[in-house]
Amino acid sequence: MSTEEQTAPADTGSEFPRTIFAIKTALGHEKTVAENLGNKAKRKGAQITSIIAPTKLRGYVLIEGVKNEKAIEELIKGMQYVHGMVGGEKDISLKEIEHYLAPKPIVADITEGDIVEIISGPFKGEKARVKQIDAAKEEITVELFEAMVSIPVTIKGDVVRVIERDENR
Repeated sequence: MSTEEQTAPADTGSEFPRTIFAIKTALGHEKTVAENLGNKAKRKGAQITSIIAPTKLRGYVLIEGVKNEKAIEELIKGMQYVHGMVGGEKDISLKEIEHYLAPKPIVADITEGDIVEIISGPFKGEKARVKQIDAAKEEITVELFEAMVSIPVTIKGDVVRVIERDENR
């Protein structure tokens, strides 16, 4: 056997297909577990592609790597705040966790007709009714209540707070 063959990493990608594992953690310690797990995986040379700790998925960290449960169990053994790996026959697919990976648009919870309060900028403290929403630019067009003349004003969606939902919603 040549020296190159001895030092080349073993290709376990063909031996073990890739999958996503769910790790149960203590509530509020998901990011700590993800960071510690990443550091330990680097030290041990584990074949992990990614580690995420979605804020909406409390108490869990997701690990993408080769489908080798024994290797993952060995990696998490003895880690602080880890309660274990979620078992089961079914693999977690990317489709099932896709909604955790894509950020929700800022204007997703705002609809036309909602009454909002502007929380920053030159119109701070003003109340207005939403007239139009541009989700691609994350902007909304509003009409201010206190204005003498009704002039549409376009502002970023993150500078408003919904104070009353449109009752026709």
